[in-house]
Amino acid sequence: MSAAADGAERVDIAALRGALPPELGAAVDGFERYLRLERNRSVHTVRAYLGDVVGFLDHLARLGGKHVSDVELANLRSWLGILRTRGASRATMARRSAALRTFCAWAHGAGLVDADPGQLLASPRTRRNLPPVLRVDEAAQLVAVPDDPDVPPAVVLRDRLVVELLYASGIRVSELVGLDIDDVDRRRRVLRVFGKGAKERTVPFGLPADHALDGWLTSGRPEFATEASGAALLLGVRGGRIDQRTVRTIVHQRAAAVPGAPDLGPHGLRHTAATHLLEGGADLRAVQELLGHSSLATTQIYTHVSVERLRATYLRAHPRA
Repeated sequence: MSAAADGAERVDIAALRGALPPELGAAVDGFERYLRLERNRSVHTVRAYLGDVVGFLDHLARLGGKHVSDVELANLRSWLGILRTRGASRATMARRSAALRTFCAWAHGAGLVDADPGQLLASPRTRRNLPPVLRVDEAAQLVAVPDDPDVPPAVVLRDRLVVELLYASGIRVSELVGLDIDDVDRRRRVLRVFGKGAKERTVPFGLPADHALDGWLTSGRPEFATEASGAALLLGVRGGRIDQRTVRTIVHQRAAAVPGAPDLGPHGLRHTAATHLLEGGADLRAVQELLGHSSLATTQIYTHVSVERLRATYLRAHPRA
């Protein structure tokens, strides 16, 4: 979706929200506070869930509903049915179903509905499309892409650290840009990372990443740092904390410089790191902890083991192999 289209969608949602009957509008306000303050959801999740709920409540209002107590399983299903006929993807339908279930559970807990109709709302199974991953040799080439003589040395040092940390630790791009200098323990070579839901975890990194970190802190960061930089580890060229868009550009450009490598972004590097850990014999639960997944099932879907490793395990373990 283009920035213009995304902006138009936000304006439409804001207009729909403002046109809701008073009680429904007040419910949206309460649900937003719940997501932000009690559930500590990310800005992206709050925006997505509110957009879904406002869309449904607009549908409810068009059916004559004015109160949250008018929410029933039938009108929940009818709204989702309309979206499905308009071509909404399975992933979109699953997210909107989740948003409605969360809203209904909140409304029931707040005493706005006598029963929770969202409990009976089924969610379509989504197809998880795994991102492309690099082979081990391609990953080695990615982090060792030759320096461009036309790029300022400080930028080179920063970009090298970006790819080294992403591949070494498997952290999310949002976690990378949120790192402060004090979040790095160089003696133990670990990062203190704040993931989804503000959950804190410790993630190790290796010597190559530590060398890249040393170069950045010694010769790179001082070139960008201003009074507004604060404690941010990674900086943009104007001295502010680096943004996710810049990180994605860095990774895409580095991947493009590796012959035969798939085009991938930070998420692909995260997936590559997890895949290489598993192929190297790491325990699935250890990878779960490193990635910051609350459920092992998420890790099983997110990562995959090479056919060669599966075959080697089979030959080693099965008595009739």
